[in-house]
Amino acid sequence: MSTTFPRSAKKTLGYSLEQVEDFLASARQAYDANDDSVPLTAASIRHTAFSMQKGGYSPQHVDAALERLEDAFAARERERALGAMGEQAWLLEARSATDVLVARLSRAPGHRFARTSFLSVGYKKSDVDRFSNKIVKYLRDGRSMSVDEVRTAVFRAERGGYREAQVDVVLDGVIDVMLAVR
Repeated sequence: MSTTFPRSAKKTLGYSLEQVEDFLASARQAYDANDDSVPLTAASIRHTAFSMQKGGYSPQHVDAALERLEDAFAARERERALGAMGEQAWLLEARSATDVLVARLSRAPGHRFARTSFLSVGYKKSDVDRFSNKIVKYLRDGRSMSVDEVRTAVFRAERGGYREAQVDVVLDGVIDVMLAVR
C-alpha cells in the first residue's frame, strides 16, 4: 500500500486506505482512457464517499485531491461538449441551466425549497436563504464566488427547515454551472 496521503493517527478515523487507492486507480484509468469507456464524471467524483477506519488517510487531504480531480474532469467534459456541440449551443445550455437556478434561488425567503415537517430537522431556512442570495448575485450579477464556497457550504439545522436533499441537488447544479463556465 502506498502512502499517497498523510494518514490520521492510529486511533483517529480517516478514509479507508484500500477504497481511496482503488478509487484513484479507477480515476487514473478513466482519465488516461480519454473516452467514455470508463464512466467517471466530475459529478460522480463529487459524490464519492469512503468508509472510515482508524489510521486511514487524512480526510482533509483526500477531499482536497478529490476537488482537484473533479476540476480536471469538469474541464475535460467542457472541452468535449464544446467540440461536440459548438460554443454557441454550449453557451445556450449553460445559460438555460443558470436561468433555472436563478429562478429557484430567487423565490421568496422561506419558500425556496420544500420544508420538512415540524417534527423533522432540515437546513435552517435563513442560512440557506442568505447563501441563495449570494449565489444569485454570482450567477446574475457576476459577483465573486468560488466553487469551494459552494462545495463547503454548511447550514445549521432546524425543525421544519428546508429539505436537505432538495437543497443539495440545487447546490450540485450550481457547482456544475460554475465548473462549466470556468
